[in-house]
Amino acid sequence: MIEYENLQASNHFFRESLIQKFSDVLDSGFFILGKSVSQFEASFATFCGAPFCVGVASGLDALMLSLQACGFEEGDEVLVPSNTYVATILAILQARLTPVLVEPCLQTYTLDPELIKAAITPRTKAIMVVHLYGKMSDMDPIMSIAKANNLVVIEDCAQAHGARYKGKMAGTFGRFGAYSFYPTKNLGALGDAGAVLVHNPSDRQVIQRLRNYGSDKKYYNEVVGFNSRLDEIQAAFLQVKLAHLDRLTTHKRLLANRYFEALSSTDYILPHRHSDYEDVYHIFCIRHPKRDKLRAYLLEKGIKTEIHYPVPPHRQVALQSFFKGQSYPIAEKIHDTVLSLPVSYSHTLQDIDQICESLGQF
Repeated sequence: MIEYENLQASNHFFRESLIQKFSDVLDSGFFILGKSVSQFEASFATFCGAPFCVGVASGLDALMLSLQACGFEEGDEVLVPSNTYVATILAILQARLTPVLVEPCLQTYTLDPELIKAAITPRTKAIMVVHLYGKMSDMDPIMSIAKANNLVVIEDCAQAHGARYKGKMAGTFGRFGAYSFYPTKNLGALGDAGAVLVHNPSDRQVIQRLRNYGSDKKYYNEVVGFNSRLDEIQAAFLQVKLAHLDRLTTHKRLLANRYFEALSSTDYILPHRHSDYEDVYHIFCIRHPKRDKLRAYLLEKGIKTEIHYPVPPHRQVALQSFFKGQSYPIAEKIHDTVLSLPVSYSHTLQDIDQICESLGQF
């Protein structure tokens, strides 16, 4: 059986270093906002080419705290892709703002700049771009639209660790770059974890304050904040894995290239490639009109796959009070046809060859 993801196998490469880091943190006796968090924040900021990084508890919190830091009024509108993962929209709702769904480009699955323009209203305050599947959004036109309309740009980089657009790293275009380090991510912790990239000291201080009960100094609270701190132990684990992220990305690109070489674009809709984008293939996503039959066929052949994602946001039961009766045909087409193939650090070229052979026989 070829698993879609095997975290035990993927983390085996770092096992001894992770055990040593665990021992170091355990022996330090310091578990909240200590040396490990500070070291990882500095290292990740340097890796991304950003001035500052603030570690938080999860990717959802990274998005939500970024919105909170902007000081928008309740009900202000945030434009967001109609095909994003639900967490992006939950962050907007938790910040008491109004999500406005905008359709993506069918080629890239990221926000269509032309459709952004039509969605802007006097209540629009921000654009939340989502760098989906390991590909960045088309940032030049998006940033131009944001500047012309005085809108804040927040980047959801949960699937884009190390991805670049025209040579510039994900999370360094907008006011905030929000990252998730969920265990399956290219840079994954061994639990929940997240971070926010920021460009100036004042925004850094606001995020640091919000993540820690609204406090700069213990027992003194300046604002109503949250408990959203990156754990020392997860920061230590991330420090280990960050040192290997480029190697992991290279491996995933190698596997992706084998898919591109072996699969026919007449049989399957393959990920879009362009020289402006340096994709990191967090997910290798293909599309097929008979997706469910294809998935069942591959499982019969001993190949597990995933669907990212089976239900578009506007069809989620939890969000019906916001989107009931609305239609997003591009998102629906994506969600109905998309299939994610194995492409992890633990997979080999032989695995990919076996998968491609089965795909060729479907």
